[in-house]
Parts: sequence; C-alpha cells; structure tokens
Amino acid sequence: MQEFAPVCDAHSRVLILGTAPSRKSREAGFYYGHPQNRFWKMLAAVTGEEVPQTTEEKKALLLRNDIALHDVIHSCDIIGSSDSSIRNVEPADLERILSVTGKIPVFCNGGTAYRLYRKYQEKKTGISARQLPSTSPANAAWRLERLVEEWGAALLPYLREETADLENDGRE
Repeated sequence: MQEFAPVCDAHSRVLILGTAPSRKSREAGFYYGHPQNRFWKMLAAVTGEEVPQTTEEKKALLLRNDIALHDVIHSCDIIGSSDSSIRNVEPADLERILSVTGKIPVFCNGGTAYRLYRKYQEKKTGISARQLPSTSPANAAWRLERLVEEWGAALLPYLREETADLENDGRE
C-alpha cells in the first residue's frame, strides 16, 4: 500500500488526515473512493458546495476552500481496508506539506488516524491534532447530518475567517 500525493497549497488553512487509502480508494486512485464513505458528502455540506464526483472536482473543492488533505501513513501492510490489520507503518512525510502551508491546524478523520498521528507525527510537527468522527461506513453510529454538524463546528472557524474579511472589505 502506498500513499496518494497530498493536496495542498500555500492558501491551505487546515490539514485533514486520514489513516491510509482503503482498497476501494486505491482502486479509484484518490482519497475516500469508497462509494459509501461520507467524506465528500460531508465536506460538500460543510462548505456549501455540490458533492464532487471526479478527482479533479474533489481537488478543486479542497483547494477552493483552503483545505489540505493527506494520510498519516505513507505505506504499511493492510488487509483489505481494515484499520485493525495495519502493520509495518511507515509514516507520511508531513513536513513537505507544512513547508508549503505553514503550521496549520490538523484534524484527523477517526480514531485510528488520530492515534497514528499522535504516535508518529505529533512530536515531529509540533502540532496537536483534533480527532473528528470517522466518515467511514463502518462508523454507522454517526449519521451524515451529525457528521456535518461536528465537522462543520471544527472546520468552519478556520475556513470562514478569510471569507468574512473579504466581505467586510467590500462593505467599508
């Protein structure tokens, strides 16, 4: 299993980290490629955009909303998509992202991403992460509406700051 390239630019205001690409994501060739994963539906709802369908639309949604996306793991042994089967972890190089974005808040998609970030990344980056509920279909306890509410409360304060500044500039 190998990582996908990070999505980020100098305007990124937050970094969202998953664990590692699932089998379906690897087949699709991009993050959160399982059709039942609610990541793209959740993020579209949080940002007030249409749900992206293509890889290009997904990258554009992220960059338009100043969101960087990557995984905690560069490579590992994994059986199917089971986080509990992850072995032989090689952490991702987050410094290459942070060298572009600067030190920005880190949000982990689920408990496994959070635990692995704390274990392999937190001391290197010097940034404490916040765990958010997993958008995986395995997290059936969290319905989409609840995910949107929780993720929105965490992300929007960082994403709307610039928008509010632009709106105020236009009125003064």
